[in-house]
This record gives sequence, structure tokens and C-alpha cells, in this order.
Amino acid sequence: MTVTYVCARMMHGILRNRIIKIMKKDNNTKKMKVAFPHMGTISICWAAALKKLGIEPFVPPYTSKKTLSLGTKNSPEAICLPYKLILGNFIEAIEGGTDYVAMITSPGICRLGEYGKSIKNVLKDLGYDANFIELNLYDGFKGMYRFLTDLTGTKNPIPIIRAINIAVRKVFAIDELEKFLSYHRAREYNTGDSEKAFNKALKMVDEANTTRELKKALKKGLKEISNVKIDSNKDVLHVDLTGEIFLVLDRFSNQNIERELGKMGVQTRRSLTVSGFLKDAIIPKMCKKGETHLERAFRMAKPYLMRDIGGDALECISDVMYAEERGTDGLIHVSPFTCMPEIMSQNIFPKMREDVNIPILSLIMDEQTGKAGYLTRLEAFVDLMRRKKMRNKLQNQNVKTPQSNHDLSLRATEGSAAIQKTSNI
Repeated sequence: MTVTYVCARMMHGILRNRIIKIMKKDNNTKKMKVAFPHMGTISICWAAALKKLGIEPFVPPYTSKKTLSLGTKNSPEAICLPYKLILGNFIEAIEGGTDYVAMITSPGICRLGEYGKSIKNVLKDLGYDANFIELNLYDGFKGMYRFLTDLTGTKNPIPIIRAINIAVRKVFAIDELEKFLSYHRAREYNTGDSEKAFNKALKMVDEANTTRELKKALKKGLKEISNVKIDSNKDVLHVDLTGEIFLVLDRFSNQNIERELGKMGVQTRRSLTVSGFLKDAIIPKMCKKGETHLERAFRMAKPYLMRDIGGDALECISDVMYAEERGTDGLIHVSPFTCMPEIMSQNIFPKMREDVNIPILSLIMDEQTGKAGYLTRLEAFVDLMRRKKMRNKLQNQNVKTPQSNHDLSLRATEGSAAIQKTSNI
């Protein structure tokens, strides 16, 4: 009896120690959570990279009025809208349980380079306990590689390269879906069908874990959108969107401008995209094909702007000339209130209007921007473009008509001469 009791106690102790070891192992192998701020659909891409490295991506709730309220409440009064939204994203992420918040930063004249330090201090003052890490994308591939290495602690380059590869490929896939969506949204019979199909396609891309799966997902996604019933013969307007890249890409901050224009029969083209940014900042030169957006900006912005003055000002000026060159119906410039580079762009536009024949609408956004007035300006701009397009069409017809009559008179004269010649014979 005593021996049995002793053996039972020993077995109990062994099992207990094993359970404790397993629990400790689980705690030690617990995945850390990393959150990035929202900017359009970019969360799908960085989440894919983190998953490849065994890190749990913490995607905060998509930007909402609550996010804006949290950011505005704790931001300097004169700071721009993207700062307030990013701060709001971080607060929601930390309250949701993330371990790290990652901030994209940059050198140069734009205040984006100071966002990281400022937001870090604000979060500290608010008493939030979270690790803050910065990613400088302008360091190119090396900067992204260094960021992921510091985050994971791994020295093996293979998983890092795979993570960057899947993220970059998803960026290009999503941008392709966005272009396809813009085409169908302006021509769809039932409003909203194209966006429903796009959201399904976006989910397919999000669920793809390998390059092969991503190719299949993109193919299925494009097919899903192409199944939407559209009027292929519809006379649509073509508008380029330019401005500050955050506002161009983020549907909350630009108040769904592309959706609203699509309802009015306007096909939009984003002059600033994440894939275009990657071609300039991340992708090596040997892997690039053709002229990048930044290269075109330096070429076409002259003589109106001779150097980079920060933000996306140089690109915006060149986008006007590029839209004119392509015969686009109009251009909309979206920028946050107090953004100095974009204010400089807007002050150059009047001079450019003397040399180009393209309507330009400048929209300045902040937390006070009202939906009703915003839509009224869009509707008026669309009406202006339609009238201009119709006027140009009539002018072209009038130019061709006299020429046609002249040709007919020449033919009649030639015919009379031939008859006269025949009668003389």
C-alpha cells in the first residue's frame, strides 16, 4: 500500500512538472502582435509579410469616425489629417492588445519624418505601454530588410526575402484589381455590384499564402469583377486623382471620392499608388521596366517646379502635364489641410492653366469637411467636364463639316469638267 502510494505521488509529480514545462513553452512561443496604421488596403500586404515570419498581424478596426475623434482629441491643432488618423489607429490597436505599433517614416522636407517621434511622445503621455518601431521606406530594400530583421531577430535572409516578396506581389495584385474596379464601376448597370465583386476578390488575395495561390486568386478576382453587367458603350469621363498619397489611397479620408465619381459615370485613375511608390523606393533598378512615376515627375514638372519641395508636390505638378498629354477629361487634386507641399502645388496650378486645357479641382480635407458641400463640388465639376467634352466634340464636327463640303464641291467641279470634256470629244 505504501509502495503504491509513493509511486502514485511520483507519477503525479512527474506529470505536474511536464504540464508546467508545456505551459511555459506555450508562453514563450506566444506570437507577438504587430500593428500598422491603415492606408487604403495596405494592411493586407503587410499582414502577409508578418505571417510569413511567424508574427501575428494585428489589424486595428478600419478607420472610422471614432478613430478620427481619438486622433483629433490628442493631436496638435494645426497638424494634418493623416497624422490624426494614424494616431487614432494606434490608440485603437494598443487598446486592442497589440505588442508593437509600426510607423512608416521618411527623410526630407515633409512633416511625415517627424510623425514617428511626435506620435511616440503622445502615446507615452497618454500612458499607453507599447513598443514603437519605425520603418524608413526610402532606405529601399535594405531598409525593409533591416526592419523585419530587427522585428524578428532572425539572421536567416531566406524567410525575410520571402516575406518581402509576398507583400510586394500583393501590392501589385491589389492595384490591378483597383484599376479593374474603376473601369467597371463607371459602367455598371446596378450601383454597387462592382464593389461587391471587388471585395470578394480582395478576400481571395488576402487568403493567398504563396505566390502560386496569389496568381490564382488574382485571376479569379478579375473574373469575379468582369462578371458584373456593364454598359460597354457608355460615354464615361476619365479623371486622374493626384495629391497627397495618403488621401488619394484612403477611402475614409477622401470620403470615398472614387465611389461617388463612379456613380456619376466617371472612371478614375490614381496617379499615386503603392505599387508606383515601391518602384521608386524599394524595387531595385535592374527589376524595373520603363519610366517610374518619380522619374517622370522630374522630367515633366519643369519649368513650373525645378526641384523636390517635399511630400508629393513634384509628382502632382507633373501629373497635370501627364493628364494633358493623355487627353484626360479632368484632374482632381486631394490634399490635407495645412499640408505645405500641396499648398505650394495649388499655387502653381493657376499658372499651369494658362498652358494646359484641362479642368483642375482642388479639394482640401480635414475633420471638418462636410459631405454635402463636398458632393456638390464634385457634381459641379463633373457637369463642367461633360459640357467641355460636348463642346469640343461639336467644334470638331464643325471643323470637319466645311472640309467635307469643300471636298464635295471639288468633286462636283471635277465631274462637270469631265462631262464638258466628254461633250467636246
